[in-house]
Amino acid sequence: MRRLDAHRTWLVYQGVDSFAMALGWTVAAVFFVTELEMSPLTLILTGTAMEVAYFLFEVPTGIVADTYSRRTSIVIAMFVMGLSFVATGLAPGVAVVLIAAAATGFGWTFKSGAEDAWLADEVGLENVAHSYQRGAQVARVGALAGIGAAVGLALIDLRVPIVAGGLVMLGLGFLLALLMPETGFRPVRHEGVGAVRAMARTGAQGGRLLRGQPILLLIVGIAFFAGMWSEGIDRLWEAHFLLDVGVPGLGSLDPVVWFGVLSAGVLLLAILVAQPLVRRFERLSRAGMTRTLFAFDAVTIIGTLAFALAGSFALAVTAYWATRVFRSLAGPVYATWLNASIEDSSVRATVISMTNLGDSAGQWGGGPALGVVGNVFGIRAALAAGAAALVPALALYGLAFGRSDEAPRVDVVPQPET
Repeated sequence: MRRLDAHRTWLVYQGVDSFAMALGWTVAAVFFVTELEMSPLTLILTGTAMEVAYFLFEVPTGIVADTYSRRTSIVIAMFVMGLSFVATGLAPGVAVVLIAAAATGFGWTFKSGAEDAWLADEVGLENVAHSYQRGAQVARVGALAGIGAAVGLALIDLRVPIVAGGLVMLGLGFLLALLMPETGFRPVRHEGVGAVRAMARTGAQGGRLLRGQPILLLIVGIAFFAGMWSEGIDRLWEAHFLLDVGVPGLGSLDPVVWFGVLSAGVLLLAILVAQPLVRRFERLSRAGMTRTLFAFDAVTIIGTLAFALAGSFALAVTAYWATRVFRSLAGPVYATWLNASIEDSSVRATVISMTNLGDSAGQWGGGPALGVVGNVFGIRAALAAGAAALVPALALYGLAFGRSDEAPRVDVVPQPET
């Protein structure tokens, strides 16, 4: 079977993966709260189990991707995560959810780092911003379709969309195994040594690169504080609407429909806001990326505080949508910024995995503390604490301003519209 070109493969991957994730997770928290009766602390611990597994295996799997194959690593991720989603949907209690969450984190490590490294090598650094921005739009459309499917299936049973999301991931794994190209990757070769020692050398090479570039160390710090923020809002936003703000009735419709509406609203707004800005984002210099990400994080802090303190449903929705839209816009800019800061392509997946540990450490290190705050002082306090945790990232961006143009700027080669 003929393989697709790299850019189109990325668009297919982003669209289907986002569809599966939205299908599996849109109503998962509602299932956890209403049927499994999970508390704010156990909701946070679900994320913590995922992040601890991610933290433990992120660098080893990144080294595997650099040593053997980025494509194979991504395919493994789809299979492991798909099975984990199916297990979550069939879970009889909290213990199985926690185990499945850890398995999901393990599976995620196989694609984290590998997917960005694969894209950069296949399309070239000069074109990666174009693929990231177009892929982000396709991902938003895919997620929007996944939300609609999740809500429809959830009206039958809350478990059904979670299981269905896992099955779609398994199908995507088979599709990528058949259609995904890998022509730009050159595995790290360590002649005359065994597999374990070869991977150890790859890891050491990536570690030296990370330590030798101050901008990458700053990115690790920024990711740490972003991880603390995200763990709070990712695990508690649905519970905040259900338990604090209140969800108005929609006639005879199940309240779960509201969560589909809220998630769909984020994606629709992100698509509309991003479309006129895509080309501008593609052409940002490194300093421009740094300034843009600083502004996005500042708005995120303000939006999260407004969401935490909102006294009405309308204000809570407005604040939540604004926060999520800006984080959605920041994603491809951040990925481009990180990729452009890595000079050695042969250990790209390893270095990206190492920087991603910052985010993971922030989530599993700060998440339980936010869960305790939620149990003792309420979900509003936990969300506000998460917003405060992101403030130090602004100072790190300030330090990054002076280093943003130390390496050569990556200029974008015009690409045809897709």
